[in-house]
Amino acid sequence: MSEIVAVDAEPLDLPLSEPFEIALGTRREASNVLVTVETADGTRGHGEGSPLPPVTGETRTAALETVRAATELLEGEPVEEYRRLTALVRDAFPGMVSATFALETAVLDTYCREREIPLSALFGGPPTTVETDLTVPILPPAEAGERAATAVERGYNRLKLKLGTDVSTDVERVAAVLDAVPNVGLKIDANQGWTPKETVRFADRLADENVRLELIEQPVPASDVTGLADVTRRVDVPIAADEAVFAPQDAVRIVHENAADIINVKPSKSGLLGAADIVSIARGADLELMIGCMLESAVGIHASAHLVAGSGAFRYVDLDGNRLLASDVVPTDDGPGHEIGGPGHGVTPDR
Repeated sequence: MSEIVAVDAEPLDLPLSEPFEIALGTRREASNVLVTVETADGTRGHGEGSPLPPVTGETRTAALETVRAATELLEGEPVEEYRRLTALVRDAFPGMVSATFALETAVLDTYCREREIPLSALFGGPPTTVETDLTVPILPPAEAGERAATAVERGYNRLKLKLGTDVSTDVERVAAVLDAVPNVGLKIDANQGWTPKETVRFADRLADENVRLELIEQPVPASDVTGLADVTRRVDVPIAADEAVFAPQDAVRIVHENAADIINVKPSKSGLLGAADIVSIARGADLELMIGCMLESAVGIHASAHLVAGSGAFRYVDLDGNRLLASDVVPTDDGPGHEIGGPGHGVTPDR
């Protein structure tokens, strides 16, 4: 194996096909970071980060600066020591999760490409088709129903509905979606938009209507783990922790406090190796697992899909970031199936 000789970072602007509103704001494009790592034998690997200040705490400018500052830590180092290098970068730049995810992915991708193996092999299995849900953003109820019907026509049989505003209006959104597509599997993501009492009221309203949901994701602020645990005890619908879990240590707290039924693992926050550690923690505690994403292109999405395929650990898959883009960095299908391959994560972006 050879040494890393170059690390390059550049901005990656990805317009969305439609405005995307969640409880934390509205996005019209993804302002991402693309990282390329090159080794002495000419092998190149790619990684991507999607900084979003309300979630990751980073701007893109800060993420780019972090990657460039990390270059001196990586150049001259053997790529096969990817675990040590990942730890080195994360220790040097705590909290810069998008930048370090992009760097880690690029290093792992390079390592696997040199060995001519798929990234999924690092997590225990071969690359297989990974099916995702599709997210419906916050819209007026009638429009949410129309968007859901269009998604089902595109082949999606599982949807995630963004909520987290007024509870009564959110209940109307759910009703409109299920009127339009009554047999769809439906997840709810409030993006920290409710209080514990509002979450219970929302769940009770749906229970009165005999509405069955797959899960409710991060209904309360990430800092309110006690409130999340209270909701988990009082609500029959499975509760997923998302923004409350960035690192394996956060997953341990969720387990210790019985704060959720499901952990939503986002490699864009924890990194791929950290995500694998969270998988082990959740499995040991008999919690279900979900995988999520930011607004990433096929680079980030396929890297995460390799974790899904290799580990076989995830019951719920929400890897639809590139399905929301006006165009991807490589040609990709429009439906729910991510056809992944190697070597590495298999995506060489057309720049």
